[in-house]
Formats: sequence, structure tokens, C-alpha cells
Amino acid sequence: MILVDTSVWVDFLRGTNSRERHALHRLINDEEDISITEIIFTEILQGIKEDKDFKRVKECLLEFPIYKPKGIATYLKATEIYRACRKKGKTVRKTVDCIIAAISIENGLTLLHKDSDFDSIEACTTLKMFRE
Repeated sequence: MILVDTSVWVDFLRGTNSRERHALHRLINDEEDISITEIIFTEILQGIKEDKDFKRVKECLLEFPIYKPKGIATYLKATEIYRACRKKGKTVRKTVDCIIAAISIENGLTLLHKDSDFDSIEACTTLKMFRE
């Protein structure tokens, strides 16, 4: 199962010409198993201005499996991720990225992203990345 980060969905929805957007198009066209998390769902929808677009995107996103934190254990894992990165001299800018990484690791997901925080996290943890 591939977890698609907000950074890729933004490119997808804007039609940005990026490698990650093209990868997501291929995954959808090939009917691959892709998913999101609750926080990714929220981040995507927060950025949509028009009501009709909001409704359409919301309905589409709800078709994908949505992974949730597993209680306090997920947040503890996110803390451990942040601390592991810090110990190796890597700064993760956003706490939410540690939470997304924790959910991905807990569920054995492979992450498709366009966010340098995840590159730092991958270097310090068992986070699996989608690569073509």
C-alpha cells in the first residue's frame, strides 16, 4: 500500500509538472493501492478555496483507505522519529511529518512524497519510500 503525502496531492490538484504528480497519475491509472491519513485528508481539504471543488475532492479522497494514528503509541513513535533525526544532525521542520511517518511505519506503508522532511526521516528510521 502506498501512502500519498499532501505534497504530492497539491501538485496533482494544481496540475504541477512534477515527477511525483506523474507517479500518482500512473498509480491511479494502474489502480494501485494508494491511501492517505486523516491529517493528509485535512491538509488537502484546507487548501481548497471553491465549495464545488471542495465537495468533489472530498468525495474522491473518501474513496481511498484512510489510516489513523493508533493512539498515544503513534505520537510516541513520532517523538522517537524526531529525536532520532535530531541525534543524527537532521532537523525535521514539521511535527505533522513525524506523525505521518509514524503512521506509515506502523502500518508497513510505502510513502510517496515531495517533502525534504521525509528524506531526513528516511535516513534515520525504517520509513519506506516509493521510488520508480
